[in-house]
Amino acid sequence: MKIIMASNNRNKLKELSQIVPEHSFVLPEDEGIDFNFDETGSTYLENSLGKALALYNMLKIPVIADDSGLSVPSLGGEPGIYSARYGSEGGAKLSDAERNLYLLDKMKNIKDRKAFFVCSMVFLINEYQFFTAQETVEGEITYKPAGENGFGYDPLFFIKNFGKTAAELTAEEKHSVSHRGKAGRVIADIIKKHF
Repeated sequence: MKIIMASNNRNKLKELSQIVPEHSFVLPEDEGIDFNFDETGSTYLENSLGKALALYNMLKIPVIADDSGLSVPSLGGEPGIYSARYGSEGGAKLSDAERNLYLLDKMKNIKDRKAFFVCSMVFLINEYQFFTAQETVEGEITYKPAGENGFGYDPLFFIKNFGKTAAELTAEEKHSVSHRGKAGRVIADIIKKHF
């Protein structure tokens, strides 16, 4: 089944395609659709459902959406739902590497490095019928980036079970424990039951 993902993030598309290989996921731009959604929700679920509804209302076909981010309890939960825009308040959007350095600078005097990723995924069949899965993965923030795989905060996110950052893991290793991997598998089961 081909499913359009309510996103412009090709990294998320790549991961979801690896997590759920039995379906074909595409971005709106791949279908010639101009899609932009202003994430104004106060939770991951609000943003994810908002994106799904916005794209569904344009196309009137089933869609999938994901809102995710990193939370550091010792920073009061930052960057949280603002993970992709962290450090960009009032200015140009930072690159992944710049956001990582910004986070490390904010944590330079913090000993409690615990952190977790959150992924809220929505599979929306129509405006009255949708399914959600919200999952997490726990880890710690390193003192310097390590690894070339993944994207976002992966080079800073140390996963104890592997003894590596998320960016040092293979795709298969990462998806076996990641927030998006867990949520994607739940949604894949739901899709299988309905289609």
